[in-house]
Amino acid sequence: MSDGIVFIDGDYMAPEDATMSIFDVGFVWGDCVYDVTSTWNGWFFMLDEHLERFQRSCEGFRLENPYSFEEMRRICAECVERTGLANTYVKMQVSRGVPPPGVRDPRGLKPIVLVYAVPYVWIWGEDKCRNGATLYVSGVERVSSKAIDQRFKNYNRADLVQARLEAYDNGCDDALLASPDGFLSEGPGFNVFVVQDGRVASPDYNVLEGVTRRSVREICEREGIPFELRKIRPEELEEASEVFTSTTAGGVMPITGVNGKTVGNGHAGIVTSRIQSIYWSEREAGWHGVRPADILAH
Repeated sequence: MSDGIVFIDGDYMAPEDATMSIFDVGFVWGDCVYDVTSTWNGWFFMLDEHLERFQRSCEGFRLENPYSFEEMRRICAECVERTGLANTYVKMQVSRGVPPPGVRDPRGLKPIVLVYAVPYVWIWGEDKCRNGATLYVSGVERVSSKAIDQRFKNYNRADLVQARLEAYDNGCDDALLASPDGFLSEGPGFNVFVVQDGRVASPDYNVLEGVTRRSVREICEREGIPFELRKIRPEELEEASEVFTSTTAGGVMPITGVNGKTVGNGHAGIVTSRIQSIYWSEREAGWHGVRPADILAH
């Protein structure tokens, strides 16, 4: 099986041959944005939506991507095609570049564009992503969008890393963070949902506006499941009949425990299972999809 393909500023290469300067301010200052999409059964999922969000992130960080929207589509497609894989994890990023020695002014640098496709990634392993994982509500505060706008997918993630370490210390699979206002925000790379009385809700502020979250909302609206974005108290996680999360690297993922306490009956709930089943069956069939070869053919 292919280990993947990496594109760096015009060249395609194997992952072990990919290098970047240690002086790039994306590494030194975290001055970098990224996005992640995927293919499943040979179909990209919501590729244009991911590329649109990536473009907004670049604009939000005042980073200039030298490649056009259509060029980025083709680069992503080419990476996937070169792997020969049907199920892939595809990441794109733009970092600000390498400044001359002693120069701190971030303006006028040459941005570095990186895209890669590797075998599909499950953030907690496939079994836990499909059948249930446990979360810990961390005491680490999520950085406010007043400081770093969390709608822009970026590498300033020290709060998420510290929260995840705290979750591991407490025997959980991953973390959730609250915003400075005390309401729930998100986890390291995923949105969270609570289900109560058949209604699905997800935090409305200080979060990445997830593309997979958007697909969850679409399923709910189509299936007649009440859905809303609103402020959610951390205590609602323990009051909820079901909790689940969503991300590109795992899809719709049941949560069976929070802070050491069982959620529901300790298994994926009825609403979660219904949404998860529809999500994966439709992805198999090419929902919101385009094949890489079709992009390259035009």
